[in-house]
Amino acid sequence: MSLTTPAVVTAADAAVAAEPWAGARAAAWLVVVPLVSAAVLLLLGRRADRWGHWLGVLASAASFVVALVVTLGLLGLPAGQRVQDVTLGTWVDAGALTVDAGLRVDPLAMTFVLLVTFVGTLIHVYSVAYMEHDVDRRRFFAYLNLFVAAMLLLVLADSYLLLFVGWEGVGLASYLLIGFWNHHTPYAVAAKKAFVANRVGDVGLILAMGLMFTTFGSLDFGTVNAGVAQASEGTLTLIGLALLLAACGKSAQFPLQSWLGDAMAGPTPVSALIHAATMVTAGVYLIIRSGAIYTAAPTAQLVVAVVGAITLLFGAIVGCAKDDIKKALAASTMSQIGYMVLAAGLGPIGYAFAIFHLVTHGFFKAGMFLGAGSVMHGMDDQVDMRRFGGLGRYMKITYLTFMAGWLAILGIPPFAGFWSKDKIIEAAFVPVDGEPWRAWVFGGVALLGAGITAFYMSRLFFLTFEGQKRWSRKRDGSAQHPHESPLLMTVPMVVLAVGSVGLGWLLSSRGFVEWLEPSVGHAEHHDPVLPIPVIVGATLAAVVIGLVLAWRLYAIGQVPVEPPRGTAVTLAARKDLYQDVVNDAVLVEPGRYLTRSLVYGDKAVVDNAATGLGHATVAVGDAVRRVQNGYARSYAASMLIGLVALTVVVLAVRG
Repeated sequence: MSLTTPAVVTAADAAVAAEPWAGARAAAWLVVVPLVSAAVLLLLGRRADRWGHWLGVLASAASFVVALVVTLGLLGLPAGQRVQDVTLGTWVDAGALTVDAGLRVDPLAMTFVLLVTFVGTLIHVYSVAYMEHDVDRRRFFAYLNLFVAAMLLLVLADSYLLLFVGWEGVGLASYLLIGFWNHHTPYAVAAKKAFVANRVGDVGLILAMGLMFTTFGSLDFGTVNAGVAQASEGTLTLIGLALLLAACGKSAQFPLQSWLGDAMAGPTPVSALIHAATMVTAGVYLIIRSGAIYTAAPTAQLVVAVVGAITLLFGAIVGCAKDDIKKALAASTMSQIGYMVLAAGLGPIGYAFAIFHLVTHGFFKAGMFLGAGSVMHGMDDQVDMRRFGGLGRYMKITYLTFMAGWLAILGIPPFAGFWSKDKIIEAAFVPVDGEPWRAWVFGGVALLGAGITAFYMSRLFFLTFEGQKRWSRKRDGSAQHPHESPLLMTVPMVVLAVGSVGLGWLLSSRGFVEWLEPSVGHAEHHDPVLPIPVIVGATLAAVVIGLVLAWRLYAIGQVPVEPPRGTAVTLAARKDLYQDVVNDAVLVEPGRYLTRSLVYGDKAVVDNAATGLGHATVAVGDAVRRVQNGYARSYAASMLIGLVALTVVVLAVRG
């Protein structure tokens, strides 16, 4: 696959079929089926406990079948007819704002749909065994179906407003799944943290929609894209920055990334679903779906690239210091999404490559998360990698499938990451707007990130599966007896491992970039500042250095069970580079002081004013009441005093 630059996408050059293809309407069932399944499982309650999990699996699998049929039909159309807008009916009719409920069925949307439904179905199957002994398994599957339905609505919507409904649905479902075991207070707190961070991002999407309606008079993709050419660059920059804020919240990008590690509180299948194939990729989708805006607003686009570059290094550095296997994978997700956001911020050259890596990442990262769950299943739910070691000899299937994902994320040929992540690195070395300094900065960051990724992911692999046993006893005091997981867990891991091995080559050889052209534009060749063989060689060299260093330290070296104190950088990485401290200082504490000030003002001014008025009224009433004492002589005296006072006033006026 050559390094290419897709052109700007607008409503004029991305031809939307005038007559919608009949099969496009079937895409509505993609959302309806899992949504109905979730409703049935929640409404039937305990009566569905015995079979509810299989209904959840069937609903997700049915959506995948429909997605496959729709995609095959779309492939049978000429490229110019592969963007299909299907109107389902009028949704909002409020004065100047009219929004139809509709779907945009195109290669970009269907790529996401296939990824979500296929990987999601495998995770559903895995969850049947993983959650077997949980009394609320039926409710868990209801939440999984709700999550899938919301994500499908998000990527299929033909307007920003309908996308926002799916956006919020994903946020709600993630809150329910992360906090599924909310009887543990830290898990409930983690779910709340994710929910709040995402709400901060939502403010950006709401502001962007307000600016779009003010500028374009509409919120549907077609009208917004068509109006970009007439809008001012300043307005488009504001819209792009607001959309980026939304993407940062949903995709855990700097500075709204602190929730991702805590989100590991949910059951492991949740981590695989949310942090590999669905929710955290939504921000990448939003940026690329809004590509026409960013291409016309180069400042906003540059900020996107900067945020991606910062986050990919941020996540990689944090991943080097994590001993919790799930949190190390979460840091890896943050970093890999950073690569995708960097690609999207490079301009049209990176749109297709960002989606390419998103797809391969969905397979190998989901496989590794499920592998982590398999390790926990065999090790009494322990997550501390320093207390693993040598598990590859006892859990062969988990070992081999995890190895496939590990080699894929490293970018070792011919594994999937070599075909996708390396394309982003190559694209980062392409000059933007005739400014080669950007190529050296972003290309250097991407290359450095590849080396750090090789180190911390190799560290994770060696600590878990290689080296000497460092097992601690179970919670009941008995010895550990690691064992392989049941077939319902290992079969999905094997399927994902196959994708980790061959999916990159398959998509590359079958013209995946060309498939995306109707959505992200036609590709034109651009040369990077370094020859591509040099970039590939430098990337592989960085990967090998990181791998060998990790092998010496954690595979053949003596690994202490208790982590050493480490350097200042290590201590900072263990605490997520103090992001929570910064958030507390910048946002939480000022918010608390503001709230306390408002409460004090409410009590001191508003409450006291109301209370004082009441007291004054009572005092006046009490004084008047004393005059009405029932004695005739008191009334006569009052009348005499009043008459004398009136006489004095009259005489004074006349005189």
